[in-house]
Amino acid sequence: MKATFTVLFYLRKTRADENGLTPVMARITISGERAQFNTRTMVDPILWDSKAGKCIGRSQEIIKTNRILEALKVRITEIYHKQLNEYGYVLPEKIKNIVLGIETDKKKMLLKHFAEHNEFYLLKVGRDTSQITYGRYELTKTRLQEFLKKEYHLSDIPVMELTPVFIEKFFLYLQNEHNCSNNTALKFVQRFRTVFNYIKSTGADIKIDPFVGFRFKTKKVIREVLTQEEIDTIYRKDFPTERLRHIRDIFIFMCYTGLSYIDVAQLTEDNIKTAFDGHQWVMTNRQKTNVPSNIRLLEIPLAIIEKYKGKQKDGRLFPVCSNQKMNEYLKEIAAICGIDKPVTCHVRRHTQSSSYLKTNILHK
Repeated sequence: MKATFTVLFYLRKTRADENGLTPVMARITISGERAQFNTRTMVDPILWDSKAGKCIGRSQEIIKTNRILEALKVRITEIYHKQLNEYGYVLPEKIKNIVLGIETDKKKMLLKHFAEHNEFYLLKVGRDTSQITYGRYELTKTRLQEFLKKEYHLSDIPVMELTPVFIEKFFLYLQNEHNCSNNTALKFVQRFRTVFNYIKSTGADIKIDPFVGFRFKTKKVIREVLTQEEIDTIYRKDFPTERLRHIRDIFIFMCYTGLSYIDVAQLTEDNIKTAFDGHQWVMTNRQKTNVPSNIRLLEIPLAIIEKYKGKQKDGRLFPVCSNQKMNEYLKEIAAICGIDKPVTCHVRRHTQSSSYLKTNILHK
């Protein structure tokens, strides 16, 4: 819906001075929202045309007054269009403050400074954080951008205009529009709050924290895990395509080592080493935490490594596709194996093989 914009001049007759002159007020109205201020111009009420919003007459004083008011109206209109072009919306209070010189610093806009935060965060990837976590901050920014456009028809919003209602609406938007669970939606809001705190640390004059009343309450999730029998079924199944056989092998390797998708995707043959005990181990740093991880390899993961040894580019251990594609193929594998449970890369974190666990060979 297109915004309505008007500028009106009127007299504040209750504030007449000792000579009977009355101050001229300016009222800015945008889609029903108003802001008004004193133009510092005084006129004789007898000479004022309330309908036209200007003085009547041809004297030099009247012509001068009307020119001042017309110039002010032109300035207000210019500010309105400039703000509309830059931000996609305009607040009458904003125009008033600019005209009166109250606002000297540009407001900190949410998405602009969210992008700035992410640029700095990217510099930490590989040292203090991972590419995956950076990607999650980027996704949070994208979701906020979508939410602003859908809910408020805005391209951005000043940080100081964020409210508790805005946070609640964003939380519900994630659940309703993107089918996020309570806990997943909370993760988005938590990253949003982290960026909000970053913006405050840059010197933004923010007096109200919109997150204060938000309840960060996670819901307990009962995760289904695969049994040893189901893992064995997937491992022994003769799949019809090479693509599914690759996915099966990588998933089974993850189950027996406890490594995440990204850790397995980045494994090279150099990560497989013979230790002091004569056994072969995976020796790597976890991508998410950069913590060293040494994992002794059992018979099944060793057989999987041997199957792909020397066949990948850049010394990679396995032919790993994207996480999204892998989860799609795992769903197909589960259907073929008659497993009525969600089978994803994430499931392996809660489904490490019982044989693997009993050996108690994982050292971090």
